[in-house]
Amino acid sequence: MFLSVIIPTCNRNDLLRKCLVCLSPENQTINSSKYEIIVTDDSKSNNELEILKEQYKFVRFVTGPQKGPAANRNYGAKFAKGDWLIFIDDDCLPDINILNEYYNEIIKEQFGAFEGYIDADRPKERYDEVSPINLKGGCFWSCNIAVNKEIYISIGGFDEGFPFPALEDTDIYNRLKSVTKINFLENAKVIHPWRRPIIWDNYKKWIKCHEYSNKKSNTIKNFNYRIGCMKLFLGVINFETLKLVKFKFLGFQFYIEVLTTKFVMIFI
Repeated sequence: MFLSVIIPTCNRNDLLRKCLVCLSPENQTINSSKYEIIVTDDSKSNNELEILKEQYKFVRFVTGPQKGPAANRNYGAKFAKGDWLIFIDDDCLPDINILNEYYNEIIKEQFGAFEGYIDADRPKERYDEVSPINLKGGCFWSCNIAVNKEIYISIGGFDEGFPFPALEDTDIYNRLKSVTKINFLENAKVIHPWRRPIIWDNYKKWIKCHEYSNKKSNTIKNFNYRIGCMKLFLGVINFETLKLVKFKFLGFQFYIEVLTTKFVMIFI
């Protein structure tokens, strides 16, 4: 069994360095002969690339297609020599046992894909701090997953048709569930630090990706569908408002963006 760790990146060299240090043979508990690391760089120009190659000689660097994260992950998979693909994002800090945990579960041959544990680096302090937390499974965030390469190829990998990096995780999760069993590995851990998004930077992305997802799934937008969306929106108002109050209204602008997005989704 051989693992291929694929890290898509784009203009985030400082974060990438921290991730690679965590995955280095000196820090991982798994034998270095059992895995490779592929970094697929989607930046138009990376003046530090040659420096990175010298610093991290255990990594294979490839030039990405510059078509977004989904295409970048698929491109990295084309170079993979492993039987399994492990996707980790460049802004994550993998645990020293993560590859060993994946390996030990993979060799049992019971599942075709795994999602790993994701937590932030500290307690949340503001409403507008975001991180793809996954403590109990059922999320399949692409910053920490493992997929059998044959199955990955058979379903076509990540859907590159999504106009922005949103919902492609959910999409591949649903397609994988239809062909194989998926398990959550609590001990295959990464830390994903909190990030504060640029206000209104995600609004268009969420809307456009939601439209694409509905079209792909041939969603019937009848009266019952609209009523269901409205009920969901009312629940979101209550849930998000309680969170905003909890954080003493720190991040109020992002709260408005979230509710506006959810409201617009009722009508698209």
